[in-house]
Amino acid sequence: MLKKGILERYLESLLSGDRNCCRAVIEETLQSGTPANSVYVDVIWPMMVEIEHLLRSGQITTTEEHMATRINRTIVDQLQNKLPRRPSKNKKIVVSCAADELQELGAQMTADLFESDGWEIRFLGGGLTNDDILAFVNEYSPDILLIYGSTPKQAPGIRRLIDTIKDVNAWPDMRIMLSGGLFNRAEGLWEEIGADLFAATAFEALQVAFNDKAADHYERRTIKRRKRKKQKIETEELTPVPAGV
Repeated sequence: MLKKGILERYLESLLSGDRNCCRAVIEETLQSGTPANSVYVDVIWPMMVEIEHLLRSGQITTTEEHMATRINRTIVDQLQNKLPRRPSKNKKIVVSCAADELQELGAQMTADLFESDGWEIRFLGGGLTNDDILAFVNEYSPDILLIYGSTPKQAPGIRRLIDTIKDVNAWPDMRIMLSGGLFNRAEGLWEEIGADLFAATAFEALQVAFNDKAADHYERRTIKRRKRKKQKIETEELTPVPAGV
């Protein structure tokens, strides 16, 4: 359990750009007995969400958001080696961001926690094309491809990637999980664009992955494939045939 006032002190230090104070608050939290993975889940992640909320509501400047995010990333980099290491689950996950994703921190934290939980992890980050991601997935053959997105303009590109994966059907057992602010704010968007799984937070991503069953996944994919086929047939039936054809 966090000591009273920790979150408030950490947020104040983040917004002022005080790196030393931020490190001191995190060190105090660790010294009180809070493990590193709980610092990820109970301190860094909530503060990341709060910073995003403050920026979107106009309560802080872009400069303050940038300072806070970079401090959080530095803290996460330092905490990564302190995370527990659980036995291998013999499962693989690829964590990627939308092509133009600038805020990779949430995806990075998710990757770290999966690695800590015993998954074999490959973190691709942002800046890659859909073809880059497809090529890597083809080589690595993960159990889950997790795509992180934060802004609405990223949705079409993510949809195209998912559509390509479904159309190619080269990885029928691979689940596609979506996470990030984009999908948190738009309820049901993850399912609408064809993903198999959704997680609002990094911790929830671990729970969803743990509870996911291959049979359920196969049934969801089959139902969606039937729906797409039915929609295609209905569209063809409704399309008027030009005269003389």
